[in-house]
Amino acid sequence: MSQGKVLVLHGPNLNLLGTRQPEIYGYETLDDVDSALREKAILAGWDIHCLQSNHEGELIDAIHTARLDGTVAIIINPAAYTHTSVAILDALNAFEGKVFEVHISNVHQRESFRHHSYVSLRADGVIAGLGTRGYRAALDAVIEATQPT
Repeated sequence: MSQGKVLVLHGPNLNLLGTRQPEIYGYETLDDVDSALREKAILAGWDIHCLQSNHEGELIDAIHTARLDGTVAIIINPAAYTHTSVAILDALNAFEGKVFEVHISNVHQRESFRHHSYVSLRADGVIAGLGTRGYRAALDAVIEATQPT
């Protein structure tokens, strides 16, 4: 029996992970990240669905679907939409489960426009600067946060 459903959303340009600015984002690919998350989720008894999109509306549609399909948590790296998308924030505000925001780089050490996150206004936790390990840390947080007390 599944412990629950987790949705992992990767925003724009994360499909280039491993080849785009590896000095910032590292050499691990998005497939590597998703495979590690799937393995960890399966071992813990969780269902997980990973989606990458360069299109804001597709990410919003996935959040809307998660509201209705039994998803208990969303792990999201909104990438550039972090700093621009009130629409993603509004969709997340309509989701009743846990939300964890992930950033591969430490956005607070980068350009000043990256210091603001709309998504953080809804996130139950924010992980930044741990590289791709941040996704696994977020999954650990989901598992811990949703355990019965």
